[in-house]
Amino acid sequence: MGDQLDAVLDHLPDFQHGLVVTLELTAGGTVLMFILAFTLGLASTSPAVVVRGAARVVIEFFRGTSLVVQMFWLFYVLPQLGVEISPMLCGILALGLNYGAYGAEVVRGSLGAVPVPQREAAVALGFSPVDRFRRVVFPQAWVQMIPPMKVLIIQLLKGSAIASAITLVDLNFQGEILRNATGNTFLAYGIVLVLYFIIAYVIEWLMKGVEYLAKHRLGLVDTAWWDPRRRMTATPAPAGAAPSAPGGSNEGPGGLRGGDR
Repeated sequence: MGDQLDAVLDHLPDFQHGLVVTLELTAGGTVLMFILAFTLGLASTSPAVVVRGAARVVIEFFRGTSLVVQMFWLFYVLPQLGVEISPMLCGILALGLNYGAYGAEVVRGSLGAVPVPQREAAVALGFSPVDRFRRVVFPQAWVQMIPPMKVLIIQLLKGSAIASAITLVDLNFQGEILRNATGNTFLAYGIVLVLYFIIAYVIEWLMKGVEYLAKHRLGLVDTAWWDPRRRMTATPAPAGAAPSAPGGSNEGPGGLRGGDR
């Protein structure tokens, strides 16, 4: 047991390199995923049949084929066609293309879930198409996109483990090296398991922060717990008193005050 512990301690610095490779794959794949998700998701809602049809073909192709096959195709087939790309770029492309296709469906569904009256109100207010999307449609759709996008990022992190098959020395590959050095499979892959969990947990909390900010922008969260000014003014109402409107005013329906009716 002492020899195995010494071997683990000797190989721990090597895990730093594997961790960096895994984080690079995850970060690069996530950036590409978001770019493709928004590009294909918006294109799939286009009124132009050609644009919408082309987007659907790309989405269904990458959703309907295996991530492993896509990664192997980029790494082993492209060089035979005269296109040489690095293993890291192969991994990022495969992860971004595969999960970007799933993300496009998230974007399309979230945009479609924005209530029609919201769009009609923006038209009635004279907003341009760009302003309607930027100020009305996207903020509401973004709140709905975040939870499924968070799941996709974590899935992408776990999918990056297959990059060891294209010669990338990531966390999974470092676990195999440690297993061969110590002969202890449980210990080697236990360390890898914990490291993946920690990364996924950090992503979880980062995306929760993004979701909170998005909801706060729409006024969907109460900020009294952290805003000292609101805590000072948030006094309890007398027993039996009617609740006041947001902002502490006594406005009734239609925005009229009690003395104006």
